[in-house]
Amino acid sequence: MGLDSMIRIAALCMVLACAETLHGIVRITIVIPRIGKERAVKLSALTGTVLAFMICWLLVPGIGLRSASAHLALGIGLAAFMAGFDVAIGRWLMRKSWVKIWPDFDPRTGNYLLYGLCALCFIPLAVWTLQPA
Repeated sequence: MGLDSMIRIAALCMVLACAETLHGIVRITIVIPRIGKERAVKLSALTGTVLAFMICWLLVPGIGLRSASAHLALGIGLAAFMAGFDVAIGRWLMRKSWVKIWPDFDPRTGNYLLYGLCALCFIPLAVWTLQPA
C-alpha cells in the first residue's frame, strides 16, 4: 500500500470522526430533547451507521484497495480508530471515568455503539461489493 492510500485512509478516519462528532452533538442538542435519551441512543446507532456508510461510499473507492480481505482489514481498522476516538473524547474532553466509558460499548446498558462498530468493520467490504466495477 502506497503513501497516497495511507493518506486517504487517514483522511477517511478524520472525516468519519468529524461526522460522528457532529452526529453526537445533533443527538444531544436536538434529538434527545424531542424523543428522549433511550430512543435517541437507539436511533443514533442506526443513523450513525448510515452516515458511516455514505462517507465510505464516497471515499473508500479512492483508496484503491483491490481485495475483499483488504476492505475487511480497512473496516476493522476504521472500527478500532473510531472506538479509540470515542474513548479519547470521553476521557480527555468530557472527563469521564473509565467506569462511565465502558457502558457506552455494552448493549446490555441500552447503548448500541458496539453494534455500530461491528457494522463499520464490514462497511468498506459492502461498498466494494456494491459499487460498479
